[in-house]
Amino acid sequence: MINDKIFLREIERGDLPTINAWRADQALVSLLGGAFRHVGPEIDGKWFDSYLGSRASNVRLAVCLASTQEVIGVTYLLGIDWVNRCAEFSIQIGAESARGQGIGEAATRLTLEHAFSDLNLHRVSLTVLSSNARAIALYEKVGFRAEGLMRQAAFKAGHYVDVVPMAMLAADRF
Repeated sequence: MINDKIFLREIERGDLPTINAWRADQALVSLLGGAFRHVGPEIDGKWFDSYLGSRASNVRLAVCLASTQEVIGVTYLLGIDWVNRCAEFSIQIGAESARGQGIGEAATRLTLEHAFSDLNLHRVSLTVLSSNARAIALYEKVGFRAEGLMRQAAFKAGHYVDVVPMAMLAADRF
C-alpha cells in the first residue's frame, strides 16, 4: 500500500530550499491557484518564522518518502477555525519523480485523517482550478464535493480561469 511508502511530519527550516525550488517551477505553479512569484530565501525564512507564530491555526506538513526521508511534497491545513471546526486544505507534490504514483492521494488521505481524527475538525475545504482535472478527480475520489463555481476567479498565464470550491465533512470521509 502506498501509505507505507510515505509519512507526514511538520515542515522544518531545513525544508525551505526544497520548497523554494518548487515555488520557482513555473509549470508546477501553473497548476495551483496562486500567481507565480519569485521568492527569495530571505522571504522564505520570514514566511517560516510567521508560520511558527501561527501554528495554533495552521498545520504545514512535509510529505516524505519512508525509504529515504526525502521531502517530496507538502500538505497544509490553513486558517483553522476552532469554533466552527474547519480548515482549508492544499497539497503540492513538488518532486516530479513522485507524481503520478498515488502519493498525492495517500498524502491527502493521511492529512484528512489527521484533520478529522486528531484535530477533530468537522469540515475541510479547498479551491482548485477548473482546468486541473487531475486534481479534481483526486479530490472527488477521497470524498470532496464541488460546491459551485467561482467564475474567472484566478489569473493564470495571462488570462482568467474558473475556480471550483470543494469541501469534505468528517461524515463524508473515505
